[in-house]
Amino acid sequence: MEKNRKTQIICISSGKGGVGKTSFTINLAAALSAKSRKVLLIDGDLGLANVDVMLGLNVKHTLRETVEEGRDPMEILVEIMPGFFVLPASSGVPEMAHLSYEEQAFLTDSLEHIVGNFDFVLVDTAAGVGESVLWFNNWAGKNITILSPDPTAMTDAYALIKIMKTRYNKKDFHLIINNVKSKKEAQEVFVNMSTVLENFLGIKPCYQGAIPQDSAVVMAVRQQKPFLIAQPKARASMAVMEICNKILS
Repeated sequence: MEKNRKTQIICISSGKGGVGKTSFTINLAAALSAKSRKVLLIDGDLGLANVDVMLGLNVKHTLRETVEEGRDPMEILVEIMPGFFVLPASSGVPEMAHLSYEEQAFLTDSLEHIVGNFDFVLVDTAAGVGESVLWFNNWAGKNITILSPDPTAMTDAYALIKIMKTRYNKKDFHLIINNVKSKKEAQEVFVNMSTVLENFLGIKPCYQGAIPQDSAVVMAVRQQKPFLIAQPKARASMAVMEICNKILS
């Protein structure tokens, strides 16, 4: 694989689970690869992985082997389609969700050795504010937080951003509002969130985009394939492509 290219590492997180973070990340990876970019999707939910489930993969090796045995992450990669690769994590392995500082450093160092092979590296973190979520966010060059109009999703997203600001002095956050009924609703959620972040943390977030409620998303999850591939003309697919174009611009 080609080395020394300028890689953009994007960490995609959400305060709470169930807001569509993994689905979005998979579809963003598909969109970027459709634009002839080489993409690595890292399943950052190290103890409760589900990228493989959402893509219907039969995974033989995971990042657990990198941490425990020193296996080269390049040997673990699964190619989903041309230019789109997944680095799977383990599921039902609680100790992987609580790595020691040394294990975190070793994993990050192992990943640093391979990221130069890709144009984009997307990290789909666990939900919440666990240690792995925080250090993946700190490692990344760009931080995207996904939230829905649900008040608890907004509260938990705020908590995550607050910790990233106070612990790592991160200031640039990009918000995506998922599962909205209209562009107006998305704008209202963003304005509310933006006002709170500015008033209490001095942060002006960037509006990265919104994804509408769409039955195509539910169908694609059941079919275990990206909705962008299953139904490229669906409203959600077009919204993800718009976000993709914004990232590339």
